[in-house]
Amino acid sequence: MPRAAHPDFPPPDLITTTEALAALCARLRTESFVTVDTEFMRERTYWPELCIVQLAGKKEVAIVDAEAAGIDLAPLGELLADESVVKVFHAARQDGEIFLKMFGVVPTPLFDTQVAAMVAGFGDQVGYDSLVSALTGGHIDKAHRFSDWQARPLSPAQITYAAADVTHLRGVYEKLRTRLEREARMEWVAEEQAVLADPATYRVDPETVWERMRPRTNNRRMLGILRAIASWREREAQRVNIPRQRLLRDESLLEIAATAPDSPEALSRARGVSRGFAEGKSGLGLLAAIAEAKELPEADLPEAQRGREGAKPSPALIALLKVLMAAKCEEHNVAPKLVASSDDIDRLATEDAPDIPALHGWRREVFGQDALALKAGRIALGVDGKRIKMIVA
Repeated sequence: MPRAAHPDFPPPDLITTTEALAALCARLRTESFVTVDTEFMRERTYWPELCIVQLAGKKEVAIVDAEAAGIDLAPLGELLADESVVKVFHAARQDGEIFLKMFGVVPTPLFDTQVAAMVAGFGDQVGYDSLVSALTGGHIDKAHRFSDWQARPLSPAQITYAAADVTHLRGVYEKLRTRLEREARMEWVAEEQAVLADPATYRVDPETVWERMRPRTNNRRMLGILRAIASWREREAQRVNIPRQRLLRDESLLEIAATAPDSPEALSRARGVSRGFAEGKSGLGLLAAIAEAKELPEADLPEAQRGREGAKPSPALIALLKVLMAAKCEEHNVAPKLVASSDDIDRLATEDAPDIPALHGWRREVFGQDALALKAGRIALGVDGKRIKMIVA
């Protein structure tokens, strides 16, 4: 039996049967919160392949072997959907995607300690091991971080490593919650958690995937073809369950959209496209998507992405807004990443009243209203010793 991953916990139980899982989940459903983590593999697949689920309550920790023969994970789904039990994760986005696909719902209610840590002033992307050390004095051994979680049997070292993530997470959650309640910031966290609780956060819309590539063109016909073939790639990658970039890389799609090949021979000339691919079922599907996009009426073609035309943001103004944001985040002890993205700053620099998160809710109080005042010339920035200060103009 592996040693306990945390001195306050007994050695972790390895759950390999439906009966044992049901009994565990029944006990955990009597608690106010449970900590959750997963280990999965995704290097060769589009969909993450769940290997184990780690769960910890007040006095027990368990490793659920999701690949054990005959195990039914339905009791786990019931626990994750139980609204009387808070499910605590660190960096919950990929875990949420796994459970949404498996059970049809996102764990609820959900609390993400990575988000909470940013609200509490621990920086933009504080590592879990650093957070454990800062808040609990514990230590996470990351030696098995890149372990093969599909190999069976699981080694004692793997089980101990996996259990440590959820046992230490209990202390992290309690310390963060106490701190945020004391600083009256739980509402800030709740706003961020709402995004993680929304199933739409985890669902990729194939029709909008092309926008992530940020094509440098105003040619609407090319954009229409790019939209069509990026959508085709997303659906095809899902169908055959391989990573989208392994099916066709972004640079290949951009070249194909620009050249609009109309035959397997022409398609095979594109970078990263083999003749076998071009002449096979996938290649024919891709060519059909291109042909369909070529026939779209002008009115149905996508517009060039915002920011390609019109006034360019002043680099100096952008820099000034970023200095203001850094100063305000330092003052309020909150991570800049939560307040405004680079795109938000660009829009602030070029638009009078952009509809961005930085101009709503707590972000407006922390940064947005002062950003507008800076643009309007009502305040200026100066230096007071070693800190930036605002000066009323």
